Amino acid sequence: MHTIQLQLNDQGRGSFFIKEGEEQLAEMVISIHKGNLTVFHTEVSDKLRGQGVAGQLLKNMVQYARDHKLKVIALCPYVHAEFERHPDQYADIWNKDWHHTK
Repeated sequence: MHTIQLQLNDQGRGSFFIKEGEEQLAEMVISIHKGNLTVFHTEVSDKLRGQGVAGQLLKNMVQYARDHKLKVIALCPYVHAEFERHPDQYADIWNKDWHHTK
């Protein structure tokens, strides 16, 4: 299991990520604004592929959203696919309506 860290700037932009030394091995790019946590992109290096790292990032992001009472806007294709695949599991945090109101 890799240590997942979260870094946010003053504007609420940042990422959940895994670093080994100076090398970033995985990242889920997010922003937080007006009660929403938007996920833009998830990327895992070849070194960690097939080890469930994207799922670990997703789990951390979901827990953070729940802990902070945020709704998730899933712009990232991976996160959107997981939310679509398991809608009941994410119903409490998934901001499905966002796409229809923009």
